[in-house]
Amino acid sequence: MTLTVSEEVREAIAARRPVVALESTIIAHGLPRPRNLRVATELEAAVRQEGAVPATIAVLDGRPRIGLDEEQLERVAHENGIRKLGHRDLPLAVASGASGATTVSATALLAALAGVRVFATGGLGGVHREWTVTQDESADLGLLARTRITVVCAGVKSILDVPATLQRLETLGVTVAGYGTDRFPGFYLSDSGHPVDWRLDTPEQVAGVMRAQDALGGPGSALIVANPVPEKEQLDPGLHARVLDEALRACEAEGVTGQAVTPFLLDHLVRHTDGASLAANLAAVRGNVRLAARVAAAWTGA
Repeated sequence: MTLTVSEEVREAIAARRPVVALESTIIAHGLPRPRNLRVATELEAAVRQEGAVPATIAVLDGRPRIGLDEEQLERVAHENGIRKLGHRDLPLAVASGASGATTVSATALLAALAGVRVFATGGLGGVHREWTVTQDESADLGLLARTRITVVCAGVKSILDVPATLQRLETLGVTVAGYGTDRFPGFYLSDSGHPVDWRLDTPEQVAGVMRAQDALGGPGSALIVANPVPEKEQLDPGLHARVLDEALRACEAEGVTGQAVTPFLLDHLVRHTDGASLAANLAAVRGNVRLAARVAAAWTGA
């Protein structure tokens, strides 16, 4: 699979300057138009403000692209028919000449292949509720178990089974640390209600763990830096609990299953919190992008 790396990103990697990978699913599928393009531009600008180079990733006309120009960002944001691509979909998209936005798993894989070590996103996928019945688990987890990349995120989506996801990450050998916290964040919430075993407090400490990963030469797995949304910007926990319970019951009543569950629940949360869940989501992403840029700078010595 041939990667097309933008000149800016390629030069930054070659010169060992900080680079931050950004996913494109939030642009194509996570936000309404035209807000999606404004947010995409804002996130890239935030990376630059912290002294790093943004590398938004997508597949356009069958070509995986690491770093998008303005026209390509507009295509992802506005073009109809942009597919949602996990890492398993990449060979199919490349062979068929399709265009698609990359999820966490596809973004992490393409970033690692291009030599980008740090990736910022909102929340990871994980183990779904009722897993014992559905066996529904995000492909993010397995991919991160075999990909050497540092992912700055706000934990996993709170619609998931958080303790089961943490257990699965442990089983898979994926390193997890809270950033500035001893609690695992809950995407929209600063605290999911579950602890983490390790805490890191500075970008330099994160970079030190990355160097230790390489020095030890163990399995090529990821480092998850779980960065909580600020409490003042989180979704009200009481509102979150009530609306999520309603969403889960609606999902069951309407017979929604498989890949349709996550978008159904997230859409329900946005509509029934009057957009407050989306505001918390964006607050988390903004914080993660800025922290990822600082981590990338510490990693490269910039």
